[in-house]
Amino acid sequence: MTVEQVGSPAEGKQGLGAEEEEMFPLKSVEGKENGELGPVTTEGEKLKANDEEDPEAAKDSTQEDKEFQPPEGGWGWMVMVAAMWCNGSVFGIQNACGVLFVSLIEVFGSKDDPSLTFKTAWVNSLSMGMIFFCSPVVSVFTDIFGCRKTAVVGAAVGIIGLLSSSFVSSLEPLYFTYGILFACGCSFAYQPSLVILGHYFKKRLGLVNGIVTAGSSLFTVSLPFVLRFMLDQIGLFNTLRVLCILMFILFLAGFTYKPLVPQRSNLEFRKNGKFRCPSVNKIFNFSIFKSKSYCIWAFGIPAALFGYFVPYVHLMNHVREKLGEDVKEEVLLLCIGVTSGVGRLVFGRVADYIPGVKKVYLQVVSFFFIGLMSMMIPLCHNFGGLIAVCLFMGLFDGCFICIMAPIAFELVGPENVSQAIGFLLGFMSIPMTVGPPIAGILHDRLGSYDVAFYLAGIPPIIGGIILCLIPWIHQRTLQKKTEAVNGEAEEKMLEKPVSTLWPGTAENAKKEDASVA
Repeated sequence: MTVEQVGSPAEGKQGLGAEEEEMFPLKSVEGKENGELGPVTTEGEKLKANDEEDPEAAKDSTQEDKEFQPPEGGWGWMVMVAAMWCNGSVFGIQNACGVLFVSLIEVFGSKDDPSLTFKTAWVNSLSMGMIFFCSPVVSVFTDIFGCRKTAVVGAAVGIIGLLSSSFVSSLEPLYFTYGILFACGCSFAYQPSLVILGHYFKKRLGLVNGIVTAGSSLFTVSLPFVLRFMLDQIGLFNTLRVLCILMFILFLAGFTYKPLVPQRSNLEFRKNGKFRCPSVNKIFNFSIFKSKSYCIWAFGIPAALFGYFVPYVHLMNHVREKLGEDVKEEVLLLCIGVTSGVGRLVFGRVADYIPGVKKVYLQVVSFFFIGLMSMMIPLCHNFGGLIAVCLFMGLFDGCFICIMAPIAFELVGPENVSQAIGFLLGFMSIPMTVGPPIAGILHDRLGSYDVAFYLAGIPPIIGGIILCLIPWIHQRTLQKKTEAVNGEAEEKMLEKPVSTLWPGTAENAKKEDASVA
């Protein structure tokens, strides 16, 4: 009985030398049931065979090997500037609503209308609320059509809404043109500016988000003075038309959002040539709620915001009641805007040095200080004390805002961050709408804002306590996943059959000697 080897002279081929045999191991050996050697396969052939048997596993392995790495610059700097303009123009106009509010009362006001203030306030309230309320829907459009198309179309809708607002002849049409149409356009333009940054930055994402969100601070500080000048010179309607220029630049800026992360491909709107609406589970990425860390974050942030915006809405009226109308309360808004911009830059850079989800501790500190500052407002009996409170409040306001997107990327990853931010902003719209009116009711019942400010400081502190749980839970989840993966790997190793021995081993040598004998 003989052993047939590949490349033997009996088959008409030159045998390999000893050195060549070491360099090029045998690919296969014929095997039979009578004791001869079975087929021997190289490691490369095994991998190839496994890939053919399980293409999905091979695909996942390839994706893991080629994990997406942001370029950390390049065209990303242009994207950063465009996103900064988006934040500035959208929230600069929204934060300057107080100036437009006075002008709306002057243009559409009537001394015979006792509810004029209430009716006028709904214009700005609808506008701010719709920006966040539309966010879950915007996240779906961003996943389907990408950041660029969503932002460009959103800016175009915003221009239409703002321009049509300049041609109304009464207050009621503004509810739709400014409160809904313009606000929805701003929402569609704003959210992609947060998502696209993660395509270009990871190590510097905190700093970049700080710079981008600082754009709204710059516009908040400067735009009220510009609007007041334009309203006095050219009137309300021409001022709204001038603001359309800001939105047109935003329209052009949206074209810079070149996506680097592939968008979702599991949505099919046509099948067999007919329109087919995907299921709700495919449109909305509910899988992000399987992450306990994200669920706590998405619950803790809105819980903290029930009292977060109360000082921003009612502080001006509180100052007039306590210190008189001669005090320039606009200085307090200026202080909040300036230190908020500084906080976004400083804490955005600090966040880059904090690993993983531990960045959430910055938000915890922010909420604690914001809650404390809210409680200190009634204790300030002079203007200097209020300035100090507003400086600290603006600083930690900037800290809270600038690290929202980096934390979302850490919790759900870049492929899910669009809908993660969308759901969070949608949840935030509820306390943003409810908190300030509750404070107003307390003022009407009690005659002062003191109790309202004391109570407004409690939700941010409670929200901060809730957020403290996130790093601990996230770490436990990662440990469980690691243990599960290691356990599966060990089981697969134990289930593998013992491979056939190579020629030249000790046992094979004994078999060859026996066969020769």
